[in-house]
Amino acid sequence: MMASEKEKLFTLVFVKNENGGNPQILLGLKKKGFDQGMWNGFGGKVEINESILEGALRELREECGLTGELKKLGVLHFHGREEETILVVHVLHTYSYNGAIIESEEMQPKWFGIKEIPFGEMKEDARFWFDHMLKGKFFKGYFRYENDRVIDHNIDELTKLEEN
Repeated sequence: MMASEKEKLFTLVFVKNENGGNPQILLGLKKKGFDQGMWNGFGGKVEINESILEGALRELREECGLTGELKKLGVLHFHGREEETILVVHVLHTYSYNGAIIESEEMQPKWFGIKEIPFGEMKEDARFWFDHMLKGKFFKGYFRYENDRVIDHNIDELTKLEEN
């Protein structure tokens, strides 16, 4: 990390459903702000004095009305999406959730079959790490963006994920 770069901590949660052998994933269409018009999981910035898990659960509840038993799968590092900042995104998932799915001011949730995931309407980096998350594998990824395009990346599949 360059001396002038600082880190911002985020979470990204994916709700999954086996749906009788036809697996589905709940994605949200971002209605405003960062990545508006793109599909993604549910999440956002981890607040001061909040753990990664607490932030993930809060964002999930605020953005789609659900709560659940979350499992951390990966960490993504993004350079170049914000000037002089590294975005560190902790990726979590759940098959066990409670509540009623709601549309929020920020996100419009929708279930997608695994073969129907709208990669053309997602950030470019999802094509590189999404399969690890879908399969429940542990991973760490590094992405460098320039002019909103991925110019370099690396994904490491892990046997376990360090807790931090």
